[in-house]
Amino acid sequence: MTRRYSAITGVSGWVPETVLTNTELEKMVDTTDAWIVQRTGIFERRVLDEPGLGTSDIGAAAVKGLLKKTNTNPDQIDLMICATVTGDMHFPDTANIICDKIGIRNAFAFDINAACSGFLYALIAASKFIESGSHSKAVVVGADKMSSIIDYTDSATCVIFGDGGGAVLLEPHFGPYGIRDSSLHSDGAGRQHLHMKAGGSVKPASIETVTNREHFVYQEGKPVFKAAIKCMVDVIQEVIDRNDLDSGSLHWLIPHQANIRIIEAVADRIQFPIDRVAINIQRYGNTTAGSIPLCLWEWEPLLEIGDNVILAAFGGGFTWGAVYLRWAISPNDM
Repeated sequence: MTRRYSAITGVSGWVPETVLTNTELEKMVDTTDAWIVQRTGIFERRVLDEPGLGTSDIGAAAVKGLLKKTNTNPDQIDLMICATVTGDMHFPDTANIICDKIGIRNAFAFDINAACSGFLYALIAASKFIESGSHSKAVVVGADKMSSIIDYTDSATCVIFGDGGGAVLLEPHFGPYGIRDSSLHSDGAGRQHLHMKAGGSVKPASIETVTNREHFVYQEGKPVFKAAIKCMVDVIQEVIDRNDLDSGSLHWLIPHQANIRIIEAVADRIQFPIDRVAINIQRYGNTTAGSIPLCLWEWEPLLEIGDNVILAAFGGGFTWGAVYLRWAISPNDM
């Protein structure tokens, strides 16, 4: 009996129009364009600065583009998963709100919070529903409005993050393409190095927490940098070895866009050519759960049907993982 796989059959992305450049950040915090570029590889990032708009608006824009592109009716979608750390509200889940804004009425929807690894977690969760036969059309969204939790007086973090996201359509595939393997991991001991101090049930919002600016991203750069490289290298190599891949048979590496030095170090350690690594951090910064789907959206014209692709990420938690897939979209389907 032919195995039922799940395959990405459509991809779309969306970023806000407002551009926040390094030159503008020089006027806000003690930093320079040269320092930001050297340390992160980022020249600019996008910011959703219209009042009253949140992560669901980023996700909804990406999903609208996806449905139009794939000629899919909203009523055909039977599952929606949104990966985000910046949900519109504590509840309901942002996936529910996106469905409402798009007119998706026949799906059950929920969020996954795994920080920068969230899109991979959501992708594999959705693929299991597809592979089981219980669902046939799933939308996976990765989106974050990071500007809503960034302290623009903290030069260590405000230069890194941006807003944006993307969405993919997952459908059954019985041929040689689709998601073939994955390896996802987490280690809660890493939370001390990358987290938000207040706003949860342990330390609810109060006048004191707001005054102390504890509702923003807190990051200790050195331990996060070191762990990101090691964990991504280990998990990518694990997937490469298990599937008998090498630098010749692996066509593309699409990593989370955290820092250009992390991306370059990972490529170097697995001995993979940098010209086959998707990199757009220079334009968008770190969009957390949005970075990998944004890369898929931009690199789609370069991907050929049957290409071997590895997606890899590392995020707060700590969380990390890699997904191996064989690209299923023909240029004629774009």
